[in-house]
Amino acid sequence: MASIAVLLANDFEDSEYTVPVERLRAKGHDVTVLSAEPSGRLTGKRDGTKVEIDDAASKHHAAEFAALLIPGGYSPDQLRLSDEAVRLTREFVDANKPVAAVCHGPQLLISAGVVEGRQMTSWPSVRIDLENAGARWVDREVVEDGPFITSRKPDDLEAFSEALIARLGGDA
Repeated sequence: MASIAVLLANDFEDSEYTVPVERLRAKGHDVTVLSAEPSGRLTGKRDGTKVEIDDAASKHHAAEFAALLIPGGYSPDQLRLSDEAVRLTREFVDANKPVAAVCHGPQLLISAGVVEGRQMTSWPSVRIDLENAGARWVDREVVEDGPFITSRKPDDLEAFSEALIARLGGDA
């Protein structure tokens, strides 16, 4: 099956990591957690979910993976300060590989400069940021445009996960 990169930092929205990752692993996909740091343990903001970092984003390229997952919470805001996380995100888009971002995840896409002209959704507070970066924001459970799969919030995670799995060529 496919190898999926997850960009993650502390204070991620727990379910926005656990639900899609559990669904991906249940379908046989390999998940690699990348962060600004090469190792350590990250903690979710709501439920205190603990996730081990597999490696630093700086050591990897989009060519190694089939897709990128960006969970929300405060994690994307921290990752957008990492030149390497931004570089890796841009590589996925440039390679036209699936990039799945939920809730605040599109903040990292904005910093990568890849949202202009795209239709997307997000947590409502990110709407103005997306629009200012040139995206067309819509209020829907899942929005797919080019390589992007975006969703608004934890309530959308089943549809979000199904869309990512379908894009990878598997049954949701």
